[in-house]
Formats: sequence, structure tokens, C-alpha cells
Amino acid sequence: MQKDKKKKKKVLFIASLGGHLTQLLQLKPLFSEYDYHIVTEKSVITEALKKEYNMSFLVYGARNYLFRYLFKFTYNTIKSLYYFLRERPDVVITTGAHTAVPMCYIAKLFGKKVVFIESFAKTTTPTISGRMVYPIADLFIVQWESMKVHYPKAVHGGSIY
Repeated sequence: MQKDKKKKKKVLFIASLGGHLTQLLQLKPLFSEYDYHIVTEKSVITEALKKEYNMSFLVYGARNYLFRYLFKFTYNTIKSLYYFLRERPDVVITTGAHTAVPMCYIAKLFGKKVVFIESFAKTTTPTISGRMVYPIADLFIVQWESMKVHYPKAVHGGSIY
């Protein structure tokens, strides 16, 4: 009788463009350990990354223009629900920012685990997305010990670089 292979956990990694995505990609060694999928904002750079990674896209939503941002945020929230239902992850891991917040809440709504890694760039003040996800995160990781002042239940994980 052939042994059944142990099913890998499904992990959805999500981050906004720029430094948040750069930090998320530092977790690449984890990708081989899990059935993974990455969600980020669409750009020329991320289109090229799709050749290397299992990836889906949201629309880029800078907060410069409030009306446009609200429309894009709403659209991205609906699209996040679609990606969540399509991928059915066991865990959502994020480095932020605004793009990731709806996905974290969707995951909690479905009883899934949420792991938030606060930005390496934040050494003394919390991010907006970190403050929003902290209350629902199953694991909240800070990269600087000084950030535990803002997130007392966080784990100091050190730098992911």
C-alpha cells in the first residue's frame, strides 16, 4: 500500500508594491515548504516576477487621490475575497500595507490564521496597517525590539533581510 503524501499547508502571502513586497520576497525559502500563492499589486515589475512565482494581482492603489483610492480599495477588497475563495489558504502572511488589510480580515472571517510582519523601516512608530491587523493577528512579528512598546503581544523576530 502506497503511503499518502502529507498535504502541504496552503499559505497566501500578500503585500503592497515596493518595500513591503521586497520584504515578503525575503521569505522565499518558505515557498518550497508550503503550497504558496502571492498576491500583490500589478506593475511592470510584478508582471516580470510572475514568471518566477505563483502570483495574482490587485490594482495599484496609492492614497494620493481619496476618491480614486476608495474605489480601488473597494475593488481590491472584492478581488481579495475572490482570491481567498479560489486559493483557500490555511494561513495568510503579510508584510503590509493597505492592500493586505482586507485579506487579513477575510482570513479571520473564515477562521484562518493571520501572520503580520511589521515593516523593517518602522523602528519607533507603528504602521496604519499594523495597527489595523494587530488585534486580529494570530502571530504579529516586529523586526525591532523597540516596536514592542506599540505591540506588547508581538514577537521580536529580528530582521528578515
